Amino acid sequence: MSLRNQVQLIGNLGNDPEIIKLESGKKLAKFSIATNESYQNKQGERVTETEWHNIVAWGKTADIIEKYVGKGKEVIIKGKLTTRSYETKEGEKRYTTEIVCDELVMLGGK
Repeated sequence: MSLRNQVQLIGNLGNDPEIIKLESGKKLAKFSIATNESYQNKQGERVTETEWHNIVAWGKTADIIEKYVGKGKEVIIKGKLTTRSYETKEGEKRYTTEIVCDELVMLGGK
């Protein structure tokens, strides 16, 4: 097993996953999860920062997400970071970084 490009996050889904069925028959699940980090600032106040992560999953993983995962659900995501470019309707080139999920664990909670 290679550790060169591996990501593992625990977080909560911000919305229900978007499920896309491609013409090829493949299924794609797209969603975002929020991770929280807390610390004390110089004034001794507890501060919580939230980061949002874009997740994509294919095939059987997308099937599981479609059936069992929804908004607010706490999950562990394991996968790899990928960056891709796309063009907006206005013709501007944009870049996005996503985590391609190859394993998902559903935790208790919501």
